[in-house]
This record gives sequence, structure tokens and C-alpha cells, in this order.
Amino acid sequence: MKKILLMNGANLNRLGKREPHIYGYTTLDQLESQIVECGVKAGAEVVTFQSNLEGELVNRLHLAEDEGLDGIIFNPGAFTHYSYALGDAVAGISVPVVEVHISNIHAREEFRHHSVIAAHAAGQLCGFGLRGYEMALDFLVNKGD
Repeated sequence: MKKILLMNGANLNRLGKREPHIYGYTTLDQLESQIVECGVKAGAEVVTFQSNLEGELVNRLHLAEDEGLDGIIFNPGAFTHYSYALGDAVAGISVPVVEVHISNIHAREEFRHHSVIAAHAAGQLCGFGLRGYEMALDFLVNKGD
């Protein structure tokens, strides 16, 4: 059974409340439950983690190999655009990471158009809403098949 980490960064704990016209009304708890259930159906164990603190996210990425993770679904939130520490952490692990964004970051404010994570990720999904998380899970569970 594959083990996948669903990791969300800054402000994702506010899903369902923060700018619902952009991010929708689904809460983080609901999203996590949905992806855990999708994992069960796909034969994978999904564990979840969220933090608004950059260092905690870096530390969690560093644990990925020791935990035997098969993949990471990662929405870094605003850290996407300037956290070289997170980019380096993704680059420094062998576990594949799929970067996910609910909105299309390339269709928003200019500062959101660049990701310092993407160059080190196995892929990036943005603009598919919460479905992007499911797409990332499908890729990580079935890659190479």
C-alpha cells in the first residue's frame, strides 16, 4: 500500500472561510477527509499535515524519506512564491512532490505567477479547484503504471 502525505501550508487552515469566491466553501477538514477517502479507494494511505509556519513545513518534508512516503501532495500557499527554504527542501528529498493550487496562480496577481517550488516538483496542478488534489493523488498512486 502506498503512503501519501497531503501537506497544506499558509492559510489553508482557513479554507471555507477565506475568500470563498476563490477557494470555495469546503473546509480543510472536509478536504482532508475527502482525500483520505479517495486514498482508501485507490489502495493508498493518506496522512495529512497543515502548518502556517515555514520551518514546520520544511521539517515535515525532511521526514518524508525516513517515513517511507511514496509521494507528497503539497499546497504551499503563499510560500509558493518566495520560500527558497521550501524549494530547497523539496529539491533535497527523493520523494516525488506534486504542487497543488486551488486557483490558477498564473491568472491572478503578478507576484503569484512564479513558484520557487515547481522546478523541484514532479508536477504542478493549478486552477482545478479541489479536484487538483484528487488528480495529484491519482498521479502519485498510479505513476509508472
